[in-house]
Amino acid sequence: MERQRAPVLGKGGQVVGVVSEADLLLKPQGSDTAHDATAEQLMTRPAVTVTKDATIPTAARLMARRHLKRLPVVDGDGRLVGVVSRGDLLKVFLRPDEDIGAEIRELIMYQLLPQVPAEAHVHAHGPVEVHVHVANGIAYLTGSLPDPAMEDIVVRAAGTVPGVVDVKADFTAPVSA
Repeated sequence: MERQRAPVLGKGGQVVGVVSEADLLLKPQGSDTAHDATAEQLMTRPAVTVTKDATIPTAARLMARRHLKRLPVVDGDGRLVGVVSRGDLLKVFLRPDEDIGAEIRELIMYQLLPQVPAEAHVHAHGPVEVHVHVANGIAYLTGSLPDPAMEDIVVRAAGTVPGVVDVKADFTAPVSA
């Protein structure tokens, strides 16, 4: 059963609990009626939260396991900085493949390999030619890198681009234009 939840904050802005729809239906102990209830009496604790630097898959797994529609996002001190919803998490996977591919190309050629002139595709350690194709969120990388040790870095970096669901790389296969 999925539950709507609202974070309850302490005096310092820390998330101390959450109140769900189900909590609102329960009569709290020590209260004659639900009208007399406080958030503190109704809330579930400890609150299920995610830190602001958590990855999208981490937040999604937590929400799926706990059957949550919304998840409070906290900073390092446990203070509320936002709320992420399932819809928010899904938006990233709705990016057009062309946009994802363009961002990966930009990342690889201008941030990871900025010393490589794009028109020359040659580096002191060997030729550089990286082709990016994205289909259904899967990034396919082919070509050659100046150093084989860079393959892992390039693959990991491509995987951080919003909308990428998987990365498949083969830097040993012949490149087709």
